[in-house]
Parts: sequence; structure tokens; C-alpha cells
Amino acid sequence: MFAKGTTQAEVARALGVSRQSVSRWFGEWQAGGADALRGAGRAGRRPLLDEAQLVALDRVLREGPAAHGFATDLWTLERVAAVIEATTGVAYHPGHVWKLLKRLGWSVQRPARRAVERDDEAVAVWRAERWPKVKKTPGAARPGSSSKTSRASR
Repeated sequence: MFAKGTTQAEVARALGVSRQSVSRWFGEWQAGGADALRGAGRAGRRPLLDEAQLVALDRVLREGPAAHGFATDLWTLERVAAVIEATTGVAYHPGHVWKLLKRLGWSVQRPARRAVERDDEAVAVWRAERWPKVKKTPGAARPGSSSKTSRASR
């Protein structure tokens, strides 16, 4: 882009980077040409799992926690880390597992908190019959009236 005469501001807009970065790149380009702009390669540590292992991991996780011997049908980071180690031999800290899950397109899902003992039919009856009797309503106890009076009138 520099060789074609594109301005630094246009390069910054086109690449979505800061003008300061483009200015630095321009200086490097002037000093050493296009070869000076070549990247140094990957920054940081290489991933522990390759793409094929990630695809296999996704397939294994979709089988569900019960297929891997867990009592509930709920994935936790600790459980996923255990499955990763069992299937690939690579140990991940549970705190880093979410990065892999995000890369695989998984998102946080929280189960609805509901008591196992809950009786929805009994709750519906209570709401329909009992709740209207105990619910406070505006004006039930008027200012100046005693609480004994308002209780007696119910």
C-alpha cells in the first residue's frame, strides 16, 4: 500500500489499526522495504491441542457428561478438563478450559434453579386460591384505622 502511494491515514483506516502503528510500519518500510514488514511469526506458546484434536473434543463433549461417567447432565470446567485429559492426554487447568470452549463455539449456559421436590400443580392451586386471601392490597388498612379493625374485617 505504501509503494502505491496510499497515505498513512488511509492505511490505518483500511486495516483498522492506529495511525501510530502505521507510522512505525512506514518507517520500517522506508528503511528495509517490504521484507522489513514481515511478521516475526507466532507470538506466544503454541496451542497444546491441534485442530483435529479440537474437532474430536467437540464431538466427545456433545455426547454429554453422563456418557463420561458424571452423575448430572451438567458440564463444568473441571469436568471438561478431566475429559480433555482422558481423551487427549493433555492436562488443562480448569480456569483455561473456557478459552477452548469459546473457540469451539460453546457458551455459558446456567441451569434453571428449581427444587426437585417442587409440585407445580400445588403451586398453581396455592396461587389461585390462597395468595389472593393473604396478599396485601392498597387501601386494606386505611390511615387512622387500627390494625385490629383491618384484621377483623378480613
